[in-house]
Amino acid sequence: GLELSPCVGANSLGPAVPWRSGGPCKMKRVRTVFKPEQLERLEQEFLKQQYMVGTERVDLAATLHLTETQVKVWFQNRRIKWRKQSMEQKAAKLSQFGVIQPATMDSTDIKDHEEDTVDVEL
Repeated sequence: GLELSPCVGANSLGPAVPWRSGGPCKMKRVRTVFKPEQLERLEQEFLKQQYMVGTERVDLAATLHLTETQVKVWFQNRRIKWRKQSMEQKAAKLSQFGVIQPATMDSTDIKDHEEDTVDVEL
C-alpha cells in the first residue's frame, strides 16, 4: 500500500539533515506490490484506454482494493512504458530499412552545444 516506513536510515546515512528531512526521522513510502490479478485488470483497462479519470478511476480502484492514487500512478507509469516501447519499435523498423535516426538532443544537450559553439567572423 502507500504505507510509510518510520525512521529510514536515520543512523546509517550519517547525521540527520533537518532542512531536508524535517527532522531526524525521514519517512519513506513503501513501494506498492500489485497482485497478478490486479495487474491483469489494469493492463486490460489500459488496452481499452490509456487515460483513466474521474469515476472510472474511482470505480476501478475500489474494485481492485487499491487507492485512487495507486491507480493514477500505475497509469502514468504504464503510459511512459508504452511510449518508450513505441519509440523502440519505431527505431527498430527504421533500422530495418537502413534509415539512421539522428541522435536526439534534449534541452540541456542543446544548451551545452550552444555554449561550445564559437562564432567567428571572416
